[in-house]
Amino acid sequence: MDTKELNLLKRSYNIKGDNPDLIEALSRAVRIAPSELSVLVTGENGTGKEVIGKIIHDFSNRKKKKYIAINCGALPQGTINSTLFGHVKGAFTDAIADRKGYFEECNDGTIFLDEVAELPLESQAMLLRVLETGKFFKQGSTIEQTTNVRIVAATNKNLQEEIRAGRFRLDLYYRLAQAQITIPPLRERGNDILLLFGFFATNFAHEHHYKDIQLSEEARQRLLAYRWPGNVRELKNISEQMVVLEEGTTITKETLEKYIPANELTTIPGQQAQHDYSHDREIIFALIQRLMTEIELLKQGTGTNLNYTPYESQELVPAHIITNPSQLRRIGVADTQYNSADENEPQNVEASEVNETPALNETLKDLNIREIQRKLEENRGNRKKTAQQLGISERTLYRKIKQYNLAQQG
Repeated sequence: MDTKELNLLKRSYNIKGDNPDLIEALSRAVRIAPSELSVLVTGENGTGKEVIGKIIHDFSNRKKKKYIAINCGALPQGTINSTLFGHVKGAFTDAIADRKGYFEECNDGTIFLDEVAELPLESQAMLLRVLETGKFFKQGSTIEQTTNVRIVAATNKNLQEEIRAGRFRLDLYYRLAQAQITIPPLRERGNDILLLFGFFATNFAHEHHYKDIQLSEEARQRLLAYRWPGNVRELKNISEQMVVLEEGTTITKETLEKYIPANELTTIPGQQAQHDYSHDREIIFALIQRLMTEIELLKQGTGTNLNYTPYESQELVPAHIITNPSQLRRIGVADTQYNSADENEPQNVEASEVNETPALNETLKDLNIREIQRKLEENRGNRKKTAQQLGISERTLYRKIKQYNLAQQG
């Protein structure tokens, strides 16, 4: 998509921002639209996932047919199947007449299923059957019906975790995720935050005849440092509140802090945010198995006692077990900032030996970078294949590539 087409697309759907991840999501939606693939859109609440569904519909061959957006989390538990697939008279107490469901109403069109992870397992099974065969039964009916609907699903949850917890069907995930699009959270969109704030504040002020407001430089920096857990939706709400409630035309840092919690900073100006290694575990666990083998080979080749005891049956260590550096060292991952003398453990490796074995002396971040680079190179930049081999989701891999500045590899 060239710049002219991109700008036209953003104007048509009232999209503001130039963040590369956002542009990639928009471009991907347009590329996927002409196909008949089911699409899974992932992103936090308030990031604007529904606009992706509308773009896919409008750029598809179904654009002249119906488009229906459904919030699965807002459907009453007892009526979900009836709402989606319809019912016949007498199917339940309040079924006083036949009713069409969304899949019948939207035949040949597109259905956007927001918060799809909120569907109960029974409804997931019925959705899977529709996706695979195009057939369904109305509630209370024995007559099979057909429909031709394209599904664009969205979720703010990690479906891999939902699958492991038994709350989401693996087969449905693969059927929905024929193509995937990730919307970046607002906190990762940089100056788009300021652009959106100005847009929302100005539009609201002009529409409701209030004065325009502007941010001081300190307020701008504070706005950029905020985490935005509610994303674009929260930013819009805050900007409109300030237009109405603040008397001055310049919003200072102190004024802004009345609307933004102090404990929701991503970074404090002049300080570097600490790295949270809990997000690295997905890749680290995939590395452990290979590291065990490498260390055994190293021991055999050097005859050196590395004070390493593999777990029985060479199984991966569950996430809750690895809580401190000593446990990481016992499974073959060294932590350069940890001194084993603190636990009075025997020191069997001389400093010179450690320096000669960098695989044991890397930080967790180094391990992540090295493994991701290796797999990307092996797969010639194919992210989907790389994510599968690392045992992580494409979304996690995309985040790691950006976090470690590996975009040139992907």
